[in-house]
Parts: sequence; structure tokens; C-alpha cells
Amino acid sequence: MRRVVVTGLGCASPLGNSVEETWAGLKAGKCGIDTITRYDNTNFKVKYDAEVKNFDASQYMDKSAARKMATYCQFAVAAAKMALDDSSLMGNAEVLENAAVYLGVGIGGLEITERSMMEYAKSGQTRMNPMTIPLLIPNEGAGNIAMAFGLHGATHTIATACASGTDAIGNALDQIRCGRYDVILAGGAESTQCGFGNLGFTILQALSSKWADDPSKACRPFDKDRDGFIMGEGSTILVLEEYEHAKARGAKIYAEVAGYGATSDGYHLTAPNPDGICGAKAMTIAMKDAGVKPEEVTYYNAHGTSTHKNDSGETQMLHIAFGEAAKKLHISSTKSMTGHCLGNAGSLEAMVCVKAIEDGFIPATINLDNPDVEGGCDLDYTPNKGIEMPVNVAMSGNFGFGGHNGILVFKKVN
Repeated sequence: MRRVVVTGLGCASPLGNSVEETWAGLKAGKCGIDTITRYDNTNFKVKYDAEVKNFDASQYMDKSAARKMATYCQFAVAAAKMALDDSSLMGNAEVLENAAVYLGVGIGGLEITERSMMEYAKSGQTRMNPMTIPLLIPNEGAGNIAMAFGLHGATHTIATACASGTDAIGNALDQIRCGRYDVILAGGAESTQCGFGNLGFTILQALSSKWADDPSKACRPFDKDRDGFIMGEGSTILVLEEYEHAKARGAKIYAEVAGYGATSDGYHLTAPNPDGICGAKAMTIAMKDAGVKPEEVTYYNAHGTSTHKNDSGETQMLHIAFGEAAKKLHISSTKSMTGHCLGNAGSLEAMVCVKAIEDGFIPATINLDNPDVEGGCDLDYTPNKGIEMPVNVAMSGNFGFGGHNGILVFKKVN
């Protein structure tokens, strides 16, 4: 089986418009959650989110091209450019001609849907932006990446809710392993920062709302005082490359993408199955695929949404999949700093695993002041302060509405 490695990283996140800024923020325990600025929040119960700040699309693409993209597409193209620059593949027409794109997108251009529906209603159902459909559909992120950089392999969009970014990377891994491609740009992109998204998730009782006076305290995975997730946004792209192909061109290798596992709860539209069995099965499949035992995994980047059902359910999954090794596992939820980036969550957290291996650093779960042990959150979640230590094997997990469970395993390449 062909080995697959990461040779490039690109990121626009609530902590910064580069991998370096984002990782520095995570190491410092910085929070990217703040009061909503993208729209008037006066009539909304939820007053805060995790926005990408000071993003200038013209740094990554022509202004005319940017005008034809929804926000999530702009983030995706920017992250892809950063990743290609980082991989030293930018301008390598011979390689890029045959490269593919696998992008996870949970929703797509939601702000376009909102804006166009308001125009449609106001006009008496006679008018809307003629570009409405091309702007809002979720496949356009991958399509715009391919158009921007001359990629002519498959451009696939994976939509598995909050597991989309993870599943995109996992599917890309399999495509390179089987010999279909040598290089794939894989990751996720999302932006639901609009009133329509706010109200939609609020009505589901999914969002945190009680921390308007101090939004930086709002995301509290595994803490007794957690009251819901915080909407994040952005895009993260990883350049995945066949190992021998990467070595032959002298590429920098960050880590190996060693394993992937996916299952479905088949249980509920929005809630995970509380028994944790199917999520744990995905973890077990991924570890077997990577050829590692539970006790060999140093770090697990949790889905850790700061909701009661997810945090206790995910802990249960870890107990099942890792057994006694769960008690020694270093765990953290970086959503405590980035918010929940939905379709980009898994790809952002995959990047965190790669950087944890490269730097030998496990980021913290901030705001974890009172662990909810009685509620089933009884493991080591790296509270409030990161740890410097060697990381040879890292795992990330994401679990989406509809019961989608996705797990990735990364290894250090010696």
C-alpha cells in the first residue's frame, strides 16, 4: 500500500490568516471568539461567533474573481494558494495538471442564500442576483480551487456535516493509496456567519448564548458550565502526496496520513448515539488502518463541541476504543479557541495534529475550569495550558449531524 504524506499546509481561521498565525494562537491559548461584526446582532439571542478577521481576498485572487465567490469559496482558494506555496508546487504545471481536489463543505454559501431570498421576497418573487446558484452551491469551493490553479484531476465535494473536512482528507488518502493520484489538495471550507445561520442553529438549541459579556469564555468543552457550540468559519487545505513522489522532488514532509476510519450512527438527525459504539468503531478502524495500537497514540484532538451530548458521548467513545489506554491519552478540544468551523472543523483539526507532531506540542482546552466528571467527562483534556512533549502519533475525530463519524490518524515520519 502506497504511503501518503503532508507536504503543504494553508489556513484561514478565526485565529489568523495563515498556518503560522493560527498555530501560534493555539499554542498561546488565544481565543478567536468575539462579538459578531459581520451583521447586526440586535435581534438575535446569540451575540458572538468566531469570525475570520482582517481577511483580504485580493491578496490571494483577482478582485473580479472574488466577486464571483461566496465567502467560503474565497477562504478555500486562499488556503489552497497558501498550501501550494508551502509545498513548492505552485507553478509546477506537470504535477498540478494531474492533481485533484477533495473539499469538505457542510453547507456552502449560506449568506448568498439569505441575501438572495430577501431580494426575492422584497421584489415580489421576480428578482435575484443572476449568480445566486453558482455562488451558493457547495461544490463551487473545489471548482474554484481547480480553476484558480489549473488542476484537472477530480474535484469532489464531501458533505458530511461537521465531519466533512475529515472525510475529505480520508477519501483523498484512499485515492492516493490506490494509485489514482500522486497529489491531492484536501481539506474543508465553511462560512455560515449570517443571521440565517445564527437563527437556524439557535432554534436547534445548539449554540452557546450566555457569555455575551465575555465571549472568550463561551466555548467550554468538557466543562460543567458549557452551554453550546460557537460558530466558526474558515478553510484549511493540506497537500497530500505519495511518499516516494514527495521524496523524489525533495519536498518538506510534515507527517504521514496513516489511517482513516468512518462509520454511521444511524440513530438521530442531530444527536450522537449516547452509547458511543459506532464512533468508537471508527476510531478502532482508523487505528487498525494506521497500524497503531491505542497505547501508541500520544494525542487526540477531540471534536469537543462544548455541548453536553457531544462531550460526554465522545468521552464514552474513547473509553470503548482505547480501553485502559484512554486514561493516559492526551486530549484537547481546540474548538475552545477557534469555535466550531463546521465543514472546516476536521481539516483545521487535522492541521493541528500535523503541527503537534512537527512541534512536539499539545495545545490546551481553554476555559476548562470545572471538568464535568459527574457528567461523564473524566479523562485528561489538557486543561488551560498546553504541553511540550514529543508526539509520534496523533488522531483527530469529528462527528456530524446525521450520525457521520470520521477519524484520522497521523504519524511522525523519521
